[in-house]
Amino acid sequence: MGEERLEDETAALAEPSPGPSEEKQAADAVHGEPSLSPFRWFRMLASELHWTFVYGVVTVYGISQGLGGSIWKVATDYYWKDVQKVQPSAAQVYQGITSIPWIIKPIWGLLTDVVPVAGYRRRPYFVLSGLLGVVSMLTLSLHSKLHVAFALLAMVGGSAGVAIADVTIDACGAQNSIIHPTLASDVQSLMGFSASIGGLIGYSISGLLVHAIGSKGVLGLLSIPAVLVFSVGMLLSEDISPSYSFKQVLEKFLEAIRTMWATLILPEVWRPCFYMYLSLALSLNIQEGMFYWYTDSSKGLSFSEGSIGFIFAIGSVGSLLGVILYQNTLKNYPFKSLLFWSQLLLSLSGFLDLVLVLRLNEKLGLPNYFFAVIDEGVSQMVNRLKWMPILVLSAKLCPSGIEGTFFALVMSIENLGLLMSSWGGGVLMHVLRVTRTEFGNLWVAVFVRNLMRLLPLAFLFLVPKSDQNSNILPVELLEEGNKSSEQKVLIKQDNVEMFSLVEESKSADLCMKIDINEGIDERNDDDDSELVSLVRNR
Repeated sequence: MGEERLEDETAALAEPSPGPSEEKQAADAVHGEPSLSPFRWFRMLASELHWTFVYGVVTVYGISQGLGGSIWKVATDYYWKDVQKVQPSAAQVYQGITSIPWIIKPIWGLLTDVVPVAGYRRRPYFVLSGLLGVVSMLTLSLHSKLHVAFALLAMVGGSAGVAIADVTIDACGAQNSIIHPTLASDVQSLMGFSASIGGLIGYSISGLLVHAIGSKGVLGLLSIPAVLVFSVGMLLSEDISPSYSFKQVLEKFLEAIRTMWATLILPEVWRPCFYMYLSLALSLNIQEGMFYWYTDSSKGLSFSEGSIGFIFAIGSVGSLLGVILYQNTLKNYPFKSLLFWSQLLLSLSGFLDLVLVLRLNEKLGLPNYFFAVIDEGVSQMVNRLKWMPILVLSAKLCPSGIEGTFFALVMSIENLGLLMSSWGGGVLMHVLRVTRTEFGNLWVAVFVRNLMRLLPLAFLFLVPKSDQNSNILPVELLEEGNKSSEQKVLIKQDNVEMFSLVEESKSADLCMKIDINEGIDERNDDDDSELVSLVRNR
């Protein structure tokens, strides 16, 4: 899950970066001891990066997204089915709507970048995220007869809270990765480890919780992760940043839009983005129809809440196996070949659902529950194998200087594809009259979905021919060669984001430096070196 926001802090402009000896000590502390225990690893990270950051990562990725996100998935499925009693096609559309806050993640990122509140850029947004989560979850839990429109609005609010916290902690992680480059991989490992463990635990207990206290009670419990996110905003160690006028904020937003649009219209960028959107949008999502069929006691499989949670937990394990398989054997293959085979396998793995819906597994002597568990594990593993090269390709489309923000934009395009997939699946089930109690045409929906998963293969010509270790963008976008030496140093010190905000008191000095730079184009290399050295010493 991991879109990065790279951002400066004003105090960091005045502080020297860690010297080689300090970075070496940090690297030795991490990599010099192969037997470093998890406890000592956590202590080292808390010491180097501050304990409040580690607490924030564990809370946002491990508890809010991992644990809370997996419980949310199961609880909302039962909520739409048993409380609101909507049709599976409608539930599929509603689930897509709740993902809209993730589609507009660049907006949240821009807000944390350019709109500090009470002098802080991070803490207020954690507080806002926590408040949104608490109010939304308690509304869903405590209201006895909540109208479907207000229930949907509350779910969108809860989803927005998680998305805002995700963007904000990513910005904190990216900043720490810049300040402590030797710990960058450890920051990502901490995030991934927290999310994986939280997800496994969440799926394992989600069904049992729904069975014990009902879906509304479980949604009420999800206010606890939101309270913990709120506490991150109260405890996080952050330096105070200056406030900016509305005119300055507006200028930064307009600059962001212009820069991202100029990059997006390049053929090297829009072609693979369009393919990734199509590959996701054309893979219709009919998960809600399958869920209703899984849990129906008359015409379905009559799986219990605990059984559903276990099935999803095995799916999480399958996804993890997909990551391991990709990392060990597939990461060096060309994009085209890997995306071709992963898309083909995605279509073929979908026929496991068809076998289950038609009960062909029973003719082979395989119990429905056993086959459903295998189906979910294989499907999630293949989905992960498809998703990993898409993530790598997305990262390689980001030009130098705006990596974090543009990556969030690309991920938003892909989330839009997922939204279209969810809505398309809802329309398909509505057309085929797959309802709460009628599943006669569910096998047709599965069959159509599997065939449509083959359509993206016709658009593979949009994907670059290079392998995953090569650059895709033109050299001038990867190397800021058109910038002067002084500007490069300023950018490296200030921010690798395009939305670097410098103190108002330093703006006149910066303009003077740029004016001086315009007159030194014909000087010799020694003069250039002296100027760079002067800027670094400031």
